[in-house]
Amino acid sequence: MTARDRVRYGNTTIDYRVRRSERRKKTVQITVDGAGVHVSAPLVTSDSEVRAIVLKRAPWILNQASDSMLEAAPRRFVSGETLPYLGRNVRILVESADGKGLPDVRLDHWRFRIAVPDSLSGEDRREAIRRAVVRWYRARAAKRLEAIVARWWPRLGRGEMSRVLIRDQRLRWGSCAPDGTLRFNWRAVMLRPSLIEYVAVHELVHLTHRSHSADFWGLMSWAMPDAQQRRVRLREEGRALPL
Repeated sequence: MTARDRVRYGNTTIDYRVRRSERRKKTVQITVDGAGVHVSAPLVTSDSEVRAIVLKRAPWILNQASDSMLEAAPRRFVSGETLPYLGRNVRILVESADGKGLPDVRLDHWRFRIAVPDSLSGEDRREAIRRAVVRWYRARAAKRLEAIVARWWPRLGRGEMSRVLIRDQRLRWGSCAPDGTLRFNWRAVMLRPSLIEYVAVHELVHLTHRSHSADFWGLMSWAMPDAQQRRVRLREEGRALPL
């Protein structure tokens, strides 16, 4: 028999198919191919046991899976949901506000407090909150990434310090233009600080080595000895971020 299920790992939803068989006695096997994530389990294995095993193997699954197999859970922007910030899941508290205007977002003791005008409702309300949240993230990303670039510039910079721009780059964390301008995805601020730093240093190294050559990775390792470990964690934790 075959069934479908899903689990949440960080900010990523992993959909998988479970096939139970009387012939399989003990082991639970997970495979990933072009059709998705498949779990083969003994007939007596419960749903909760399968979910626990999938969660345990989640880092490996994310490393094997294509982006099309994974999806970020859609946000409704209601109280009780969470959004990631600096590697932590921060709970949302939505509050009503008088009058018209735009929602206001504040981080208060590791809780997002979002004041939403009563005049907003339905899909307009959800979209207005989403835009306000993105503005909040972009402002924090600019401040943090500018500070990281300034801190690393004496070691990796070339000449006058580069401009730092925050962009909506769905398919990349950052880029380094020929003129030295550094562009970063605002979603980077959702990551834990060590991974934000990796993203910034990665682009700074591109000021010296444009391609991902052996010299590039050599300079990365010199500047950040655990760069490869951070790179793996970025791949695992940065998949399918919300918004």
